[in-house]
Amino acid sequence: MIPVRGFDGAHVAVLGLGRSGISAARALREGGAQVLVWDDTPAARERAEAEGFEVRDMLRPGAFDDIACLVVSPGIPHLYPAPNPVIAAAYAAGVPVDNDIGLFFRSLGEGWEMFDRAPKVVAVTGSNGKSTTSALIHHLLHASGRDSQLAGNIGRGVLDIDPLEDGSVVVLELSSYQTDLARALTPDVAVFTNLSPDHLDRHAGLGGYFAAKRRLFAEGGPDRAIIGVDEVEGRYLANQLSEGRGDDRVIRVSSGTKLTGPGWQVFARKGFLTEWRKGRQVASIDLREVTGLPGAHNHQNACAAYAACRALGLGPRDIEAGLKTFSGLPHRSQTIAEAKGVRYVNDSKATNVDSAVKALQAFTNIRWICGGLMKEGGLEGLAPGLPNVTKAYVIGREAAAFALGLPGVEAEICTTMERAVAQAMHDAQPGDVILLAPAAASFDQYDNFEKRGEDFAARVLASLG
Repeated sequence: MIPVRGFDGAHVAVLGLGRSGISAARALREGGAQVLVWDDTPAARERAEAEGFEVRDMLRPGAFDDIACLVVSPGIPHLYPAPNPVIAAAYAAGVPVDNDIGLFFRSLGEGWEMFDRAPKVVAVTGSNGKSTTSALIHHLLHASGRDSQLAGNIGRGVLDIDPLEDGSVVVLELSSYQTDLARALTPDVAVFTNLSPDHLDRHAGLGGYFAAKRRLFAEGGPDRAIIGVDEVEGRYLANQLSEGRGDDRVIRVSSGTKLTGPGWQVFARKGFLTEWRKGRQVASIDLREVTGLPGAHNHQNACAAYAACRALGLGPRDIEAGLKTFSGLPHRSQTIAEAKGVRYVNDSKATNVDSAVKALQAFTNIRWICGGLMKEGGLEGLAPGLPNVTKAYVIGREAAAFALGLPGVEAEICTTMERAVAQAMHDAQPGDVILLAPAAASFDQYDNFEKRGEDFAARVLASLG
């Protein structure tokens, strides 16, 4: 645990008692704060009371009179589409609002003067690829013998990690919800993967969404920034952070575009990762041999992770060895089986059109299981990947409407995962890929994308015996 500093003896309120909220409450208490908690769910309040926390309804009159800070869980709106009433009450009372990420950064450096090598923090944000990039950085560090912990949106709660050791590294995956509200953001290395429309209601549009991501760099002031430049927002961000073409504090990353010049670049083309620095090629790695990172989108993740590890001092050959042992993350282009010439891939995390089209472009001869709760913006963005689809098997309550949005693709309305898997397996020929990449949210049929991916995997494995 990382005890939260700066609130010894003060009253601090915690709103939302999920994983990050209860973790923040414990870390605040460990640091000496007097912690009060609130959650709309009675069961969550009862669990907190069982741990000895005082429960206070933060909407009662005078609730904020003695509160020094309100700590908010990331799922609770603090601005758009409207602030949660408790947060609005904190604003009205002039009480600072923060989250566990802000508490983490304000408390991290305690006792570091005793270390020969100060620990480092790598923070990863962006729309797609955050989890894979974060996990890959952690894996590469671990494989090279560096002490590393993975936390934030993936792995452990950020305040639940073990106390840091000499030269250790913390790798954080950070969502826009987390970067938007944190009052302290001071990573040593910050990574921006890419940007595509998502969570627009929480940020009042694409500009607000990008602004939340940008805070990690503009206010965080990292020593090194790794920026995906395949979208205009990334090119803008890299330009804003750089003092000139040769400024190697910014490492530009691309999948598909050759980057050259006097600065520091890492890019992937035709399956090869290349590092280019000070006008010359430094290293090259054949990513086609890395089975855990299929497709151009994963090659972008590999470039970002490679750049972050190079910024931390790892050598190219050590990184290459680590890449070859990375098996990928569950529900993200995860090969769950290969049988009779057919490959079965679980990409249930492809919950939006942008991530789904990247999965479609990673394979050919696809029997595609798709559908679910459609998001804003329609399905037009899937067009570049549709030529790789042999047939679509559509699930979800909106299956018929989803199928209509796939022009030129043979589509069968299956509705359920059970029927989709059975029909795709019946139709499959050697050389085919049966791919779950829904391009939609899971909530019409499942609690989350993990449950959806687990259902797909279980039905495939049961059918294969």
